[in-house]
Amino acid sequence: MAVCARLCGVGQSRRCRRRQRQNQQDQGSDSDMDMDEEEEERIVGQTQAETGSGPRPSSAAAGPSVAHDAATECNRASVNRLEIGNCGGTGPPKPQSLLDLPPEILVEIFSTLPGTALPNLALVCKKFRQILNTETIWRRRCTDEFGMREDLRKMEVAGVSSKELYVKLLHPYRHILGLWQPDIGPYGGLLNVVVDGLFIIGWMYLPPHDPRVEDPMRRRPLFRIHMWENKKASVECMYGHKGPHKGDIQTGKKDEFSTKCNQTDHHRMPGGRQEEFRTWLEEEWGRTLEDIFHEHMQELILMKFIYTSQYDNCLTYRRIFLPPRLPSDLLAPGLFKGTYGSHGLEIVMLSFHGPWARATKLTGDPNVPAGQLTLNVDLRKSVRLPDLEQQRSVEELSRLVLGAHEEAQRESQQGAAADVEPSATQEAVEGAAGGSSPGSRSGPGPEDGACSEGSHSGSGAPPALEPQPFVLPLGVIARNEVYPRTCRMCFYGTGLIAGHGFTSPERTPGLFILFDQDRFGFIWLELKSFSLYSRLTDQLPHAHAPSMERFEAMLRNMQSWTS
Repeated sequence: MAVCARLCGVGQSRRCRRRQRQNQQDQGSDSDMDMDEEEEERIVGQTQAETGSGPRPSSAAAGPSVAHDAATECNRASVNRLEIGNCGGTGPPKPQSLLDLPPEILVEIFSTLPGTALPNLALVCKKFRQILNTETIWRRRCTDEFGMREDLRKMEVAGVSSKELYVKLLHPYRHILGLWQPDIGPYGGLLNVVVDGLFIIGWMYLPPHDPRVEDPMRRRPLFRIHMWENKKASVECMYGHKGPHKGDIQTGKKDEFSTKCNQTDHHRMPGGRQEEFRTWLEEEWGRTLEDIFHEHMQELILMKFIYTSQYDNCLTYRRIFLPPRLPSDLLAPGLFKGTYGSHGLEIVMLSFHGPWARATKLTGDPNVPAGQLTLNVDLRKSVRLPDLEQQRSVEELSRLVLGAHEEAQRESQQGAAADVEPSATQEAVEGAAGGSSPGSRSGPGPEDGACSEGSHSGSGAPPALEPQPFVLPLGVIARNEVYPRTCRMCFYGTGLIAGHGFTSPERTPGLFILFDQDRFGFIWLELKSFSLYSRLTDQLPHAHAPSMERFEAMLRNMQSWTS
């Protein structure tokens, strides 16, 4: 204990000194021990009388010098007094405040406090300030708050203490950790800022190459922050092919920050824009332009390169959250990558809002931009598929889906009961995404108990069924012919389509197919197209919404960015 106290720079604790004196003294007689105990009781009794923490002793209980010393010691600790127990009794005196605790116990207590509270704690007294220089405290803060473990040893070997790492790097940039959507016109994106090894790194998440929707996500570093130079936090731009170079990060509004590259010449290639385009195409699509035979698709790819490359990694990012999960959800909400025809793979966020399942685009295209509500599924209207032979008929699929669609239009026009009416937030989300399909208005949901043949209506989704055979109808185009051949449930829903530049947006009826907990699909009836969605399995810390209200407010903001 004495060794720990000396390491903390505050000397031995009072209890350690008392024990040392007792060990040095002879055992003595019983009468001497009784006299020591009586004197100790007089000191404690006088201390209680001065502080009001116990019964008042008589005036002859202790001499004036002893009482004065005890009162002075207690007054010195009155700034942060903490009663640990009753001071009476014949045992050794118990601590009257945090200042009386041994330094090793104070280190343990301070290690459990959040890092934001430690600067104020250092202002209490000199002893606290000295103890807060202990590396154990800051090492634990780096571990508990930011997940750093083995990397701390490397920093210490390099001469950077855990306290310097926390104070100069982790704490100042803690507000940019989590998920963000870059402001890149209709294309959007997904940025994940994490503590990665000895750096804070902003990883841009890119979908797999089209059409391999079930492949893992690709990651590209856009910036990093470290403390290798002069023990100061340095920001580096990672964009381009010439290695890290100087950059800057600016934080302004809440839940928003910007990146700036200070050496954009590092983004250029010797071969000019043609070489940059070929390199970008190989990374973005995994093929050359000659391999893409569809002329319209070539135009879309070239347009995206011209638009996105002009930013040179000087971007503004807005915070996004993962949706909260409720026990009533049909499947776990989260991020999915899906096929969107000639636009390639895009990332959507699936969330649940009472009887509605909604998929919001995180990445988009010139027709339907990022931030818009791409799918809106009514979980009160399940669709029962016929046998496999009839499933191959697109006419039979149209009959089932259009029947549910017409029923939804009738119920919307007639109005619905207040107990199943979508909230104002839900209506605002639908309205921002383009409203209902033509001829109907955005409004209340269907009445309880009202359902057509082959559909289910109620307050939520029906219980999950056993897997049943599934096959796409003939004439429905799928980017990926490898799709699940069994499904669990199907629901009527609408998908958002629009012309180039998000002109004339409208919601078109379709069929939502739940394959399993990690995959679902949607048949766009009007387009005769099928989209397959697969879950992102990456770990995304600092990303979950604090509440459903905060998440829905974020959705409204996302739609306003690109509407």
